Amino acid sequence: MERFAWMGRIKPGMKAEYKRRHDEIWPEMTELLKSAGICNYTIWSDGDILFGYYECEKGIAFAEKTQAQSPVVDRWNEYMDDVLELVMDPVTGAQPKLEQMFLME
Repeated sequence: MERFAWMGRIKPGMKAEYKRRHDEIWPEMTELLKSAGICNYTIWSDGDILFGYYECEKGIAFAEKTQAQSPVVDRWNEYMDDVLELVMDPVTGAQPKLEQMFLME
């Protein structure tokens, strides 16, 4: 099982809207994430800074490829553009991976 972590920023004044949209996440988006092998997905905030973490049952490369090829992800990213600032990796189309520094299981 591979792990993936990312960071982003909520645009000023949009935290409640960001939370609302995730409370009402589209069923087709959760299905896409599951089909990409993504599980145990959590997003944390520290003010407007976001930290996301998920596990990839089918590997990070498969999860990235599945998401990059999905029109659902494209629609979701467009939907979230007014509330979220993300840096995207031009090669994978996903957020740049954070470097793991410690793991305790």
